[in-house]
Amino acid sequence: MAHDASQRPRSKSLIVMLLGALFALIGLVLAIGGVWLASLGGSVYYLAAGLGLLASGALLIRGRPSGAWVYLIVFLLTLVWALWEVGLDGWALVPRVIAPTVLLVLLLLIMPLLQPERWKWRTALAGVAAVVLLVVAGGLLASSANRPAIAALPSPLGPGMGDPSLMTVGSDWPAYGGTYAARRYSPLAQINPDNVRRLERVWTYHTRDLPGSAAAQDKYGAETTPLKVGDTLYLCSAKNIMIALDPATGQQRWRYDPGVTDEWIPYTAACRGVAYFAVPGAPPNQVCAARIIQGTLDGRIIAVDARTGRLCPGFGRNGQVDIKAGLGPIVPGMVSITSPPTIVRGIIVTGHQVLDGQRRDAPSGVIQGYDAVTGERRWAWDMVNPDWSPDPPAGQQFARGTPNMWTIASGDEALGLVYLPMGNSAADYWSGSRRPAENRYATSLVALDVLTGRPRWNFQTVHMDVWDYDLGAQATLVDFPGDGAPVPALVLPSKQGDIYVLDRRTGRPLFPVESRPVPQGGVEPERRTPTQPFSTFHSLAKPTLTERDMWGMSPIDQMICRIQFRRASYEGQYTPPTVDRRFIQYPGYNGGTDWGGIAIDPVRGVIVANYNDTPNYNRLVPRAEANEEGWFPRGSPQATQQQQARGGDMGGSPEGAGDPQWGTPFAIDVNAGWRLPLTGLLCKRPPYGGIRAIDLRNGRTVWDRPFGSARRNGPFGIPSMLPLTIGTPNNGGAVVTASGLIFIAATTDNLIRAIDIRTGETLWQDVLPAGGQATPMTYEAGGRQYVVIMAGGHHFMETPIGDELLAYALPAN
Repeated sequence: MAHDASQRPRSKSLIVMLLGALFALIGLVLAIGGVWLASLGGSVYYLAAGLGLLASGALLIRGRPSGAWVYLIVFLLTLVWALWEVGLDGWALVPRVIAPTVLLVLLLLIMPLLQPERWKWRTALAGVAAVVLLVVAGGLLASSANRPAIAALPSPLGPGMGDPSLMTVGSDWPAYGGTYAARRYSPLAQINPDNVRRLERVWTYHTRDLPGSAAAQDKYGAETTPLKVGDTLYLCSAKNIMIALDPATGQQRWRYDPGVTDEWIPYTAACRGVAYFAVPGAPPNQVCAARIIQGTLDGRIIAVDARTGRLCPGFGRNGQVDIKAGLGPIVPGMVSITSPPTIVRGIIVTGHQVLDGQRRDAPSGVIQGYDAVTGERRWAWDMVNPDWSPDPPAGQQFARGTPNMWTIASGDEALGLVYLPMGNSAADYWSGSRRPAENRYATSLVALDVLTGRPRWNFQTVHMDVWDYDLGAQATLVDFPGDGAPVPALVLPSKQGDIYVLDRRTGRPLFPVESRPVPQGGVEPERRTPTQPFSTFHSLAKPTLTERDMWGMSPIDQMICRIQFRRASYEGQYTPPTVDRRFIQYPGYNGGTDWGGIAIDPVRGVIVANYNDTPNYNRLVPRAEANEEGWFPRGSPQATQQQQARGGDMGGSPEGAGDPQWGTPFAIDVNAGWRLPLTGLLCKRPPYGGIRAIDLRNGRTVWDRPFGSARRNGPFGIPSMLPLTIGTPNNGGAVVTASGLIFIAATTDNLIRAIDIRTGETLWQDVLPAGGQATPMTYEAGGRQYVVIMAGGHHFMETPIGDELLAYALPAN
């Protein structure tokens, strides 16, 4: 017993010493980092807090009660500083006060060991800690709450807006965007704000197209939106298996597998959708009178009978054509089709994806038009060689390295125009060897005459793009309301956040587009344009980042992010690429708006836009250094097996993380989202994504919400399961219905939601079995309205991979 009694004071003393050592260690890290940050012109808080923690830790190690009071002073000053920097923003307060509060709680627990006779102080300090936690929790809950609308919903435009694609949406959903006008709007109203909470899953279909290897697991993301025409639902799987289903039951009617192999997967195994075409005047029972057409990852256009799924014998060679003809040598995966074609006036218009970041002399981005009946190539638009149509001269190939259209075109049947959202030239982050035609058409919307393949007009959203700001979204066609007759127009969102409204006949902006000065310099100062175009209609972009916007899990990783911010080159949007240090690109290459596009309610006159709000942290890497890192293009002898799977970077890495840009002086190293390597958390404070309603008439914001919860996000890749709105990155679009509902998945929390278009309030949600990185659609079958979403997941968004198509409806009577 005497031995036990003698050990008790030692054990108590040891506990105090260990806590003091922890305080001192944290203080040392903060002090060292704080000196570095202060020397860069950053906040001196971390240096001061570090010195205070060091003093507190040293006193605690010596068993001095004064160590607790020193820490209390540090803690109280931390609260004052945190509130001064960010106010009551709950998510911004997390790294500033949560970890210090945890240390305070630990200190409270050991205070009786320091001053047994004065332990009553512990109660008061516990109250302080409780208040701090309540303030932060309140801020988080406030961030998650449905905020009031900024403005009233505009008065309705009325039902008179026609569809220039001459397609009808309602019972059917005949094209990827509803129609080729890409409004993603349905006049169905059976499911409405009053009954949507009763929505339930009514059937599930498995495509059975899942990755067969670990390498493929890092490259899947189906992104599929089905079509519904007549009594059948049509879709494609990640690797282009074409499928027809009963729309009421989900039962399979037919299935056609084109046999795409893994080697042809580019960055992502994705098939966003298929196209439907009915041959004019053909008897309904004729073979392929109606056909389903898709582009494949290995560069084929395939046509099958809509009734049977069998190849159309009169289309190309046994139902397929090879778009790679005339493109020269091609390494598998360098050329792929991931988006559905657009069919206008009987012409299949297709672009293709050229794997980003590999080499300056990558295959051509030529746009091609094929006869929808015979599969004959009717024309090709090679911007460098515009007279080479439909084929290049014998022994020649279409110009290599030109911008491509990897996303979805929209089409105006009446005007005979297709609207092509163009990407950038090969080697996104270096412009030194681009040709005049590339400089004209890169990162532009190009209106092409569908019968000739000749451009009518183009509108460029970024001049001399070195930020990978290619246009990822379809343009949406509307009749724009005005004082007189409505103007045939289109609404064009962009990755940098600007939304443009153009006369779709001429490309003339309906709202002024201002040329504003932008940062200069970088590695090619002579090629940076002094201004860039900015829309005055609307912008999704947020204010320029500051050091206060840096985030993390604790003061230490927030300090690291602040140091990175201060060390980087950043002068605001369009900061030029640099080689001597990192440069910040904000918004990053995921947008703004990406391939999910926007939805427009043509009756209410409201645009619905979900968007991303994350920066990239990039650096150009000299060729010799890139070679030492082993960054070589796909198909090169030096590339490793993992690099062959993705390209220059290691398999599974985000796009641009070690892309070689072969044939230029520099590779590129992109830290997508600007993440910390250890915790995986983003350096910018939340939100990372939002959803917004915008008045179509004038571009004013109706409401704006952070979009996505924290339930699947957390440090070290561990889901927090917190049901708090944080605003997550998102990929995929929305569909709007006449009843005033927005259906959308897209976020990294694996939820599909129904949102009230009037207020932005979430009225219903369901947990998906995998990531919902796809755009939903809605249709009617047997008098019942269905909402369908592909839960395929996405490797880039780090959501679970799946193969399930899910249908929702109200309970049957």
